[in-house]
Amino acid sequence: MAKAFSEFGFDDRVMEGIQTMGYETATPVQEQVIPLILEGRDILASAQTGTGKTAAFLLPLMQRLLQEPHEEHHINALIIAPTRELAIQIDQNLQGISYFSSISSIAVYGGNDGGSFDQEKKALSQGADIVICTPGRMISHINLGYVKLQHLHYLILDEADRMLDMGFYPDLMRIIKNTPEKKQVLMFSATMPKLIAQMARQILKDPAEVNISISRPPDKIRQRAYVIYEQQKAGLILHILKEHKDLKSILIFCSRKTSVKDLTRDLKREKLNADQIHSDLEQDQRADVLNRFASRRLQILVATDILSRGIDIDNIELVINYDVPHDGEDYVHRIGRTARAENDGEAITLISPMEQRKFGSIERLIDKVVEKMPVPADLGEAPEYRPEQRSESGHRKPGGKGNNRNQRRRPRGDKNDKRGRS
Repeated sequence: MAKAFSEFGFDDRVMEGIQTMGYETATPVQEQVIPLILEGRDILASAQTGTGKTAAFLLPLMQRLLQEPHEEHHINALIIAPTRELAIQIDQNLQGISYFSSISSIAVYGGNDGGSFDQEKKALSQGADIVICTPGRMISHINLGYVKLQHLHYLILDEADRMLDMGFYPDLMRIIKNTPEKKQVLMFSATMPKLIAQMARQILKDPAEVNISISRPPDKIRQRAYVIYEQQKAGLILHILKEHKDLKSILIFCSRKTSVKDLTRDLKREKLNADQIHSDLEQDQRADVLNRFASRRLQILVATDILSRGIDIDNIELVINYDVPHDGEDYVHRIGRTARAENDGEAITLISPMEQRKFGSIERLIDKVVEKMPVPADLGEAPEYRPEQRSESGHRKPGGKGNNRNQRRRPRGDKNDKRGRS
């Protein structure tokens, strides 16, 4: 039976925040992690989005800050997240939970105006109980010499694998070198690649290991796929959206910003209620798009993998993978945006010949053969699904039929450039 939050012995101010947020019983990751954090243990936790890990570290962190002595004019806790969206989400959760306490906090991330930078500088130089930041923005402040990390008691790395995947390892290690040797470190990661294990050995001391990783999508997600040529994808997307025109919330993932921009332009040209989100947009633009999508004023959102983790929107009815995700864990995260909060959901993936081996690996990871749907006849001949064979081209073979207006070449780029994903 799930453990009630009242059983953890939280301070009354923390409990008031818990009750205000509507929390009643702990999730498995919260039940395992909270007591360990309260004991002062370093943590290495494998936990994906949707498992409740944000509250798993925020609640005991607040408890310790309220109950134990700490420096008032220094940074006491630092939470590092890979993206602005996740940093904002953590900050919003913290504001809700800490409403009845005196805990001070600030979110530090890029994409804001000069006034925001000055406000961040003031907090980082004068001190705050909890600072939530992205690596690049924190490095910008550290370079200017006023960040007070010498009395840091708590360091939390959220989505550590994603930060390494985005190339932030040097930034993270530089930030950590500016912190004291004695501190409690909490490291959360959805996957445990070798670099994560190496980093954990460097920064954690006798860590307690917790594994709540979910490597398979929920059964209530109906998974389907279309095996097509690359230039058929845009036409097939329009066909799928026509079939699902009555849905109010559809999320389309693309692996590259150029694909997001091109596809959004095509959908708007068809007079569809669609918009896009990626790292080229200003923060206020991204917030506006997310708010419209969450409130169902925007039907179709086209996004990079920046939204595959850490965004809590519970009413998404359909997720479409315009490109096959980079790996199985990314696939689970992407389609996990649907079928949340006890709802059913549907996920559709478009598979070009160049992506078949990758999708075959995903099917092995989730231990499921995803249903392959027939390609509409008006899009022309489709390739066979042979994931064990390496294809030399993702484009249609000579002689195939199809509507040329819907053809688009695959964007070029270095496949190893992880920064181009968002």
